[in-house]
Amino acid sequence: MSRFRAVFFDAGNTLLLPKPSVEKVCAEVLAEQGYFPPLADIKRGLDRSERYYEQRYREDDTFWASESEAAAMWSSMYALAMEEAGVNDSEAMGRLLYDEFGKGDRWSLYPDVMPAVEQLHAAGILMGIISNWDVRLPELCHHLGLSRYLEFVISSANLGRIKPQHSIFRTALERIDVAAGEAAHVGDHYYADVMGARSAGIYPILLDRKGAIAKPDCRVIETLYELPEIIRGEG
Repeated sequence: MSRFRAVFFDAGNTLLLPKPSVEKVCAEVLAEQGYFPPLADIKRGLDRSERYYEQRYREDDTFWASESEAAAMWSSMYALAMEEAGVNDSEAMGRLLYDEFGKGDRWSLYPDVMPAVEQLHAAGILMGIISNWDVRLPELCHHLGLSRYLEFVISSANLGRIKPQHSIFRTALERIDVAAGEAAHVGDHYYADVMGARSAGIYPILLDRKGAIAKPDCRVIETLYELPEIIRGEG
């Protein structure tokens, strides 16, 4: 019999992905404003904004605990990408793109999400989301049809705490009255998800969709199709 009663998930790159892609969403929004840069230029700009995010995140990740600071960070990222792509009025476009990605229609679920979630739900496993995200996350999850399977959706900006702080994971455990040793957490980020879960005594499972992690010191899966067997104690 499995020791697990609950599974927590990260959101971005674990459950949710932009629809149809970040660069194509950007291109559609830009076209509505009369800008038509090549997709290659948009992609180059997004690569630059990703590097900016990683630097910001390494230096100080506390912006995720504040809605205003999270929104400003996202807007700055998109503005930087638009500037790199040669778009005028990049700051205004950055905020416009931030608003656009708050719409449910701009997101989808990875193909392995619903099969895994439905199997876990059928097995009586309690589920929730713990993510460094802005306050729009619960509505996005509802739009995508996840809400009926979830006990809660915790975004860092709503709670005022961030992964990997153990307190955000402890809050999740308290909401469903589950002991740390009875819960697993699945996410794609070693620092936020693995280290954070461990700090709270929760079993970490690292999702490596690209198969790029070498010598892991935790349980690693490449798809959520693998998850139900692990949680049921069969894998």
